[in-house]
Amino acid sequence: MKVADFFCGAGGFSEGFRQAGFDIVFAVDKWLPAVNTYKANKPMVNVIQDDVIRISNLPDEEFEKLVPDTEVIIGSPPCVAFSNSNKSGKGDKTLGIQLLEAYLRIVARKKFKKNSILKYWVLENVPNIQKYIKKCYSAADLNLEGNFKLNTRCESAKVYNAKYFGAPTNRKRFLCGDFPAIIETKNDNNLVTLGDILKSLGTPLSGEKKEIIDYNYNDLILPVEDVTDHQYIYKLQRFEWETAKRLKEDRGYMGKMTFPENLNKPARTVMATMSTSSREAMILGYGSDEYRLPTVREAASLMSFPIDYRFYGNSIGVKYTLVGNAVPPKLSYAVGKSIMLDSNQNVPLHYIRIKHDEEIGFINLNYTEITEKKERKKKDNAKFKYHIPYLINCAYRVELTNYHSAFEKNRYTWSVELHYSQGKKNAACYTPRINEKLIPSDIRNYVQNFVNEYSGKLCSFSDFQKRFCMPKEARKDLMGPYELLNDIRKFMDEKVLPLTTSFLKIEIKTNGKIISVPLDIYIGYYLLKLCIGEMRR
Repeated sequence: MKVADFFCGAGGFSEGFRQAGFDIVFAVDKWLPAVNTYKANKPMVNVIQDDVIRISNLPDEEFEKLVPDTEVIIGSPPCVAFSNSNKSGKGDKTLGIQLLEAYLRIVARKKFKKNSILKYWVLENVPNIQKYIKKCYSAADLNLEGNFKLNTRCESAKVYNAKYFGAPTNRKRFLCGDFPAIIETKNDNNLVTLGDILKSLGTPLSGEKKEIIDYNYNDLILPVEDVTDHQYIYKLQRFEWETAKRLKEDRGYMGKMTFPENLNKPARTVMATMSTSSREAMILGYGSDEYRLPTVREAASLMSFPIDYRFYGNSIGVKYTLVGNAVPPKLSYAVGKSIMLDSNQNVPLHYIRIKHDEEIGFINLNYTEITEKKERKKKDNAKFKYHIPYLINCAYRVELTNYHSAFEKNRYTWSVELHYSQGKKNAACYTPRINEKLIPSDIRNYVQNFVNEYSGKLCSFSDFQKRFCMPKEARKDLMGPYELLNDIRKFMDEKVLPLTTSFLKIEIKTNGKIISVPLDIYIGYYLLKLCIGEMRR
């Protein structure tokens, strides 16, 4: 059976269909590195660089001349607009909906034409897209003539997790269209893990392997020198991994994430951006107290690409994007296999090797030396907002912020706030006056000693802003906001928390009402307030 692939990207969606025995005949994408990657790995396919919206609106004669008739159409419209990672799912959906409807328009034009041979079609995207795909589209909805109805929700339409189909990644995706039920091949007791993949590929540059057996495709074995984009180390600098660690382990009310990655579980969702110091960054342990990013090959194997699949980009970042934007081939293989069986067709029993188009130039990252990143100075008006590390009790936390500064006038103010919970309904911010009588006398003495000791390290608000903007290397022993918060946390661990319990609470009046606050939280607030008060002088 023939397949046409829209928004084809690097070819992950069609790779699963190729392995299931389909004949991929047509593919289109707007991004040149994706088109080149697709062409090089699938030389027999007519791959074009074009705009799917433009194609969907072509006059009938041009449309039919360009887009061949096939039994299957697959497509994965760009998901950025619908992803929860895009402004927490609140980004502009206009273009995303246009791309979605362009794909559906193409499906409808092929499905409802005279003598149509289209039997199956599949759309893949992030789960959030369900809110924006109608269950049924009329011809008018898609700006087409006719009185047909395109149903998008077959019985098999739902959110699937690629890890249950053999992909070593926890990647949830919504599939809809017209296709038979697909069968999971894994359960929670036999998932492929991050550690399985790393072990099978071997540590980059270690020389520990002569050949590599693909963990995802056991009958695919290559000499180590034929496995591309793996023999290099992207080592993270301390300022990078420290930032990522803080965001992963101590991000307020957001769930705690493992640092470094847990090798005993499938990998988290592979991202399309090569992040080094964000909450979403995928960071691996490397040696003693050192960390690195996954190689492009490791990321590709986590997405279940075979180790003979190549990614054609002129930089590491481009290759990461090609991998991270793809559909996991193991997931698409399950869809393809279900269609083959539904059509009484045979599915290949063994992996089919890729024959590359060697005329397309390829940059192999093996043995590339990665330039170490240097921490940059922040903009003079950079904003800061963070809490005393790892101190959250009964949904309360103590935050230090410069958000109330007159940034446009270069006048900086550092403030302390008592925050409760999160979300529009529950979140609250308080700035009560401090009252030393609420602090137990033995702890009060420790607090005052801390402030006296640190008064010489503190500075004006303006200088505190300058210190915050400095790279850590330039700041050296100067006290900046992160250093102050860390030292307060250390003081709390040594002097305060052993003398209190997390269950003790005190009542304070603020914002015209009385609130019950954990004692350790109030002590942290009290101490940080005193320090900021010293800076005001």
